[in-house]
Amino acid sequence: MLIAQITDAHVGPAGRLFYDRVDTGAALSAAVAALNALEPRPDIVLFTGDLGDEGTPEEYAHIAARLAPLEIPLAVVPGNHDRRAALRAAFAANPWLPAGDGPLHQAIEDFPVRLIGLDTLDEAESGAGRIDAAGCDWLEARLAEAPERPTVVFMHHPPFATGIGHMDAIACHGSGALAAVIARHRQVERVLCGHVHRPVTLRWAGTVASIAPSVAHQVALDLRPGGPSAFVLEPPALQLHLWLPGQGLVSHIRYLGDHGPAIAYATGEPV
Repeated sequence: MLIAQITDAHVGPAGRLFYDRVDTGAALSAAVAALNALEPRPDIVLFTGDLGDEGTPEEYAHIAARLAPLEIPLAVVPGNHDRRAALRAAFAANPWLPAGDGPLHQAIEDFPVRLIGLDTLDEAESGAGRIDAAGCDWLEARLAEAPERPTVVFMHHPPFATGIGHMDAIACHGSGALAAVIARHRQVERVLCGHVHRPVTLRWAGTVASIAPSVAHQVALDLRPGGPSAFVLEPPALQLHLWLPGQGLVSHIRYLGDHGPAIAYATGEPV
């Protein structure tokens, strides 16, 4: 099984650039084209939040148009720049998003690896996320249903520190309780996150947790205490997570853009 992860597109209304510099709509389209061209093709794409920048219906109409060419099943969870009601309305046909007006938690049972999405959006907060007691109870119940099935949990806000201070300040509240749930369930192979716009990996709560880079722009890597909040135009990227039975989940970064063809070592010619 091959899982693709994209995150943090921050798509605004059609025609608007992010900070007058980044065409995030075009960046999302480039990610879709790259996904469709992959061989082997992923079984599913996980969009780990911040689809939009302000979460307006106008943005989601633009996002839907950019995602329409995607030929792979898509699952989404919201980020802090999303808005739950507008996202739910825009993706009403998605088979995994729950109806109603509650959190967009979801359990996806259709693949060899079980996928559990957590909604960490706290619309009362500015940037930070939250997993509350009800969310932890929901996750505990879902994990208890299939203790022998390899499982990936995906969410927007990382429940751990990265050393990038301004991002750690708006991470996931309630992470201690979440860590206790994850640690009780050894079938959790990975916790996949977004939000930080950088590739980050660590051992956490008895499993491996990771953050994918943005498909648009990255957060500047600054590990100084009190470092400024800033973004940088490092290459956009997505992640691919390959499930190898008997071994586990193997992850790769796939940079987006035209970097030329692969060159064969034996001949020096493109392949």
